[in-house]
Amino acid sequence: MSFLHTAVAFLVTLGLLIVIHELGHYWIARLCNVKVLRFSVGFGKPLWVRRRGPDATEWVVAAFPLGGYVKMLDEREGDVAAHEAHRAFNRQTVERRFAIVAAGPVANFVLAVLLYWLLFMHGVPGLKPVLGPVLENTPAAAAGFRPGDTITKIGEEPVQTWQDARWVLLQHAVNKGRVPVATRSESGERAERELDLSRLSPADLDSDFLRTLGLTRQQPVLAPVIGNVVAGGAAERAGLKAGDEIVSINNRRALVWDDIVSAVRSHPGRELTFEVRRDEARVTLAVTPEVYTEAGKPVGRIGAGPKVDRAALAALTIEVRYGPVESIGKALYKTWDTSVFSLQMLGKMIVGEVSLKNLSGPITIADYAGQSAQMGWVSFLLFLALISISLGVLNLLPIPLLDGGHLMYYVFEIFKGSPVSDKAIEIGQHLGMALLFVLMAFALYNDINRLISG
Repeated sequence: MSFLHTAVAFLVTLGLLIVIHELGHYWIARLCNVKVLRFSVGFGKPLWVRRRGPDATEWVVAAFPLGGYVKMLDEREGDVAAHEAHRAFNRQTVERRFAIVAAGPVANFVLAVLLYWLLFMHGVPGLKPVLGPVLENTPAAAAGFRPGDTITKIGEEPVQTWQDARWVLLQHAVNKGRVPVATRSESGERAERELDLSRLSPADLDSDFLRTLGLTRQQPVLAPVIGNVVAGGAAERAGLKAGDEIVSINNRRALVWDDIVSAVRSHPGRELTFEVRRDEARVTLAVTPEVYTEAGKPVGRIGAGPKVDRAALAALTIEVRYGPVESIGKALYKTWDTSVFSLQMLGKMIVGEVSLKNLSGPITIADYAGQSAQMGWVSFLLFLALISISLGVLNLLPIPLLDGGHLMYYVFEIFKGSPVSDKAIEIGQHLGMALLFVLMAFALYNDINRLISG
């Protein structure tokens, strides 16, 4: 995946979400007859400016793209002509000011609902929630789960895909405790098992927590044949090519792809001897897996993927689709559920029950934007909906400088009967700036740490 591909996907994601957010403020301001002076995507020096509309509003694209703003007529920020004073933002009732400020985050939630609605009608592909090998000495083994079981329900939530199962279990995992899981065996026998989540630590949630629980996904048996090689990776440097059949590694026979994965993961930074069958010829290659950190432990990777049997893979996939009316309900629930869980995760981070490593910054978002765009438009729109919800939730936090901070002031004003003092707002601005700086520093640290550790 090229840097240009990632950059374009990131700019499209960021640009669309910022425009939708600011249009929320703009539309409600216009509805309340407040004069809008500028609509800016980005901060800093304007790169593109046009004046449009009855109020000659400036439409601006600025140099620094991480954000945007809608500037309205306001007596606190400059002189206002007497005949336009009634259109100043500060002259509006507290209810109108509240609506204008809240409209930005609400617009992000509306976008998420619309995207989920379209996706649920079109159909969202997923993997069937069928269990592979159940790992020994784990909560899943203790609960009696068996390979081939299909998960049908977790708690009160029915699940149709492996992604659904992971999402619902993650929600229960952050609260720990026990959760009932309904399954259907390969013979059709139904059972309900109680899965103990209390042993999961914050560090477990940073990695593959399902594997920690002992749950693995059923996968097609893959032959030890390379399907693709990552450019610049250890496999390419060693001379491995797509179509190569791995016969043995360090003189140990490779019967299935998992044999290759096990050998590579267990030898980070240590040379391995690959015997390869290529066009009826035998080739011997020295391959040194690159070292990556996973769940705090070094593992090896060579940057090669298996040749996949499409028919076998299709047997393990499912497409979830609903009608137009049912899709609306599913979209509303998905947006609400994701928003509430995001707030829960933030709360758990504050009290230390969930690691701050879960906080992501612009580098990680750019990386995921590029990856999701490369996987197809359905994956990209799912990613876009998730980030739109995250942006809406973030902006509603009661932090000065964010929309939620202004809404907090208006709530105080409603109960107090008069606006919050300028001194209190000034102090809040300084505190808000410091808090946002700390959050951004943590997010960037996590981004850089992910890049370093792979």
